[in-house]
Amino acid sequence: MTARPTTVSLVLGSGGARGLAHIGVIRELVARGYDIRAISGSSMGAVVGGIYAQGGLDAYEEWVGALGQADVFRMLDWTFSGGGLIRGRTLMKRLSYLVGECNIEELPLDYTAVAVDIEKGREVWFTDGSLFEAVRASMAVPSIFTPHRYRGRTLVDGGLLNPVPVAPTLRTLTDLTVVVDLNGESHEPPPLQKEGANDAAPGLLRRLRGYMNALNGDAKPVETGLALSEVLMRSLETMQEAITRQHLAVFSPDVVISVPKNTCMFHEFHLARPLIDFGRQLAAQALDDCERGQRRGVRLAAPVQARIKP
Repeated sequence: MTARPTTVSLVLGSGGARGLAHIGVIRELVARGYDIRAISGSSMGAVVGGIYAQGGLDAYEEWVGALGQADVFRMLDWTFSGGGLIRGRTLMKRLSYLVGECNIEELPLDYTAVAVDIEKGREVWFTDGSLFEAVRASMAVPSIFTPHRYRGRTLVDGGLLNPVPVAPTLRTLTDLTVVVDLNGESHEPPPLQKEGANDAAPGLLRRLRGYMNALNGDAKPVETGLALSEVLMRSLETMQEAITRQHLAVFSPDVVISVPKNTCMFHEFHLARPLIDFGRQLAAQALDDCERGQRRGVRLAAPVQARIKP
């Protein structure tokens, strides 16, 4: 008799372009026969999780894997009003075209997108209604994307309060809870560092910094060597890292896959292919460790942690 597939609740964290590693994690889980019954995500975790639940991951991976820096930049609809630099309409139209519109309650698995009501200062869990309205709200990185007005609320990135939203998955009974944390400890050298990468990559970032600095009248401080954009993103990452540690300690998931926060910068979507492969590598390591423990009959007393090996 064929064994019942191991069921999984999958928690996909926030972290900009590093969220493309989520695709690799999903690919590895599916390849091993795991049955993903529930997904919750913040920011890029909500994006990738929603696209997978809708059945559009193949199309999305093919599209994002072909993006160059110029393609990424052309997709950004800049604005100088509304509380952010990018409206996000062009991106959402493209995602909708790739995978199709649907309501969350129509998805074949339990799905939750987490956003933050910036006016009331509280989390909002979307478990019904338009998938891409929920995704757009969840990915509204403060000061980068404009806040999203939906259902009478002003909504921003879910990672602001809950970068690894484990709690929404607790209503679904599964064998394992797998968390993908995109704000793991930095690794030296950076995991995706390549010869000459620092010289070739900054074109898009220079233009993004230019927009941000022009908007805010900020010159690059001599004292720190950091532009406003870098201070903002590093501050968000530091905050999310601290919140993540607290959430993992409280919920103690079975498997934690940690993607180092210096794997890439938040905007580097042109690194999709290596990021997907890296996510799959980390997932394979974590699942190997988990499966070895199960074969030995060891009850998981602490999360299996997957980190890049020196």
